[in-house]
Amino acid sequence: MGFAEKRGGYWRGRYKIEPGKYGTVSDAAGDVIKFPTKLKAKQAADEEEAKVRKGQWRDPTLGQTTFGEYVRGWYEDQDLAASTMQNYRHHIEEHLLPEFEDKPLASIRRPDINAWEKKERAVYAGSSVKTWRATLHLILADAVDEELITSNPAVKRRGRGKRAGRNRDRGPEKVVTDPLGALLIAERAALLSGRDDEFVACILLMYTGMRWGELVGLQTKFVRPHTIRVERQLYELDSGQFEDCPPKDDSRRTIDVPDWLAALLSDHISRGKPKPCACHEAKYAFRGQGTERAGNAGVKLADVARRAGVSTGTVSNVLNRPDRVSEKTRVRVELAAAELGFTRDKRTGEEADHWRRNGFGTWLFTPAVSGWYPKKAPQEARPVPLRSEPWPGVPVRGRNSQGRADACWVPVAAGLTPHGLRHSHRTQMEELGTEKVLMDERLGHIDGSVSARYAHVTRNMRERLLAGLAEQWEASLSARRAMCPRSPVAVLDRLLQK
Repeated sequence: MGFAEKRGGYWRGRYKIEPGKYGTVSDAAGDVIKFPTKLKAKQAADEEEAKVRKGQWRDPTLGQTTFGEYVRGWYEDQDLAASTMQNYRHHIEEHLLPEFEDKPLASIRRPDINAWEKKERAVYAGSSVKTWRATLHLILADAVDEELITSNPAVKRRGRGKRAGRNRDRGPEKVVTDPLGALLIAERAALLSGRDDEFVACILLMYTGMRWGELVGLQTKFVRPHTIRVERQLYELDSGQFEDCPPKDDSRRTIDVPDWLAALLSDHISRGKPKPCACHEAKYAFRGQGTERAGNAGVKLADVARRAGVSTGTVSNVLNRPDRVSEKTRVRVELAAAELGFTRDKRTGEEADHWRRNGFGTWLFTPAVSGWYPKKAPQEARPVPLRSEPWPGVPVRGRNSQGRADACWVPVAAGLTPHGLRHSHRTQMEELGTEKVLMDERLGHIDGSVSARYAHVTRNMRERLLAGLAEQWEASLSARRAMCPRSPVAVLDRLLQK
C-alpha cells in the first residue's frame, strides 16, 4: 500500500513501483504534488500503486523529454518520399521548433498550441498553418503511442473555438481562366522566355489538367499519337536536385488528347530534339530555361541565418553588400556558412535540364498573367516594359528598359497560378457536361463513393470531351485571330495562318 510522508509544511504521497524502488506522486509535468493533509497524500499514493499492480502506471518523468529532443529522433525514424521528408523538415524547423523546442512534451497544452496557431495565422495563410498543425498532431500522436504523454493536445475538437460558420479557412475563390485567357497567357509566357516551349507547356496544362511536376517530368516515351501517359513526376528538392518519383497519390493514368494538341506537342518534340538529361539520363518533352546552377547540397540561406542567429536578409547582405553589415556580424555569418558547407550558386554554363518552379512561376507565368514583374530587392514591382509593335507587344530588355518601353500588358487573370490551369481544365470539362468519372480519370482523382464503383468511362464519353475541347481551342484561336492575325511567337503564328 502507498503511504504519506511529511516534508516540511506539506505531505507527499509515496508508492512502491517494484522491489526496492519507490515513486512520488507527481503531476503531468513531473513536479511533486504537495498535499495539505496526510489522508489526501495517502489516497493519491494508493491510487498510483493500484495502477502499478494493474499495469496501467506510466513513469511521469518520460514526459519531461523536450519536444526538440523527441522530434529530431522522430524525423530520423521516418522513411518517406524525399518530397514528404523535405516538407516535414520545413514544418519542424521553421514553424514548430521555434515555439516548442525547449518545452517538455508533457507541458505542451492545447491552449499553448491554439495560441501558437493564432499567432501563425496572423502572418501566414490559414491553409499553411493548418498543414503545420497537422504535422504537430502526427508527431504528438506518435509520442502518445510511445507512452511519453497520455493524450494528444494537438487534437482539434470540431466546432470549438471557431467563429460562426463551419470552416473559417474558406479562402477566396480559386482563380481560373477560359481557353482564350490561357492562349493569351501562353503567348505572353513565350514572349518573356524568347522561345516556344512555354507556349506549348501552358496549353498542355490547360487542356490536360496535368500537375506541374507531371509536366516537368513528362518523358518523350510517354507521349503517344492520341494519348499522354502520366507515369512519373519530377519533384524539385531544396538542394536544387530533382527527385524522380511517382505522381501524387500514385495517380498514374492515361490522358486522351485532341488531335490538334497531339500534333502541337509532337511538333515541339521533333523540333527540340531532346537529349538525355544529366540527372536522370532520360529524354523529357520540355527543358528548362537559361543555364544550370551548381547546387549547395541542400544548405539554404535560412540554414546559415539560423546557425548565425541573424535574418536571411543579413546573410544576403553579407554575400552581396558586405559594406552594409558590421565586421562582427560578417565574420559570424561567414563562419556559419563555412561550418554548413554553404557556397553561392554558380552558373555552370550548361543549359538547364528542367524548369525551376520558382523561375517559371515568378518570372514567366505571373508576369504573363498580371503584366507585372514581382518585387525583388532592390527593385519594386513594376510593369513588364513592352515595345507595342508587333502586337501584343514584345518585352524590352537591357538598360533603361522602362524608359525605352511604350506599352505594357493589362492583366488577363490576376492571381492565376500554373496549378490554376488544372482547376481551369476541370471547369472546362464542367462546361462541356463531362461525366464525373471521366473528369476524375483525367485529373488522377479517386472517388471512393459507392456510386462511383458503378460508373465507367466509355468511348463515347471520351469522343464527346475531345470534340468539345477541339471546339473551344478553335474558338480561342478565332478570337485571338480577330485581335491580330499574326504573332511574334512562331508556333502561334503558324497556327493563326492555318
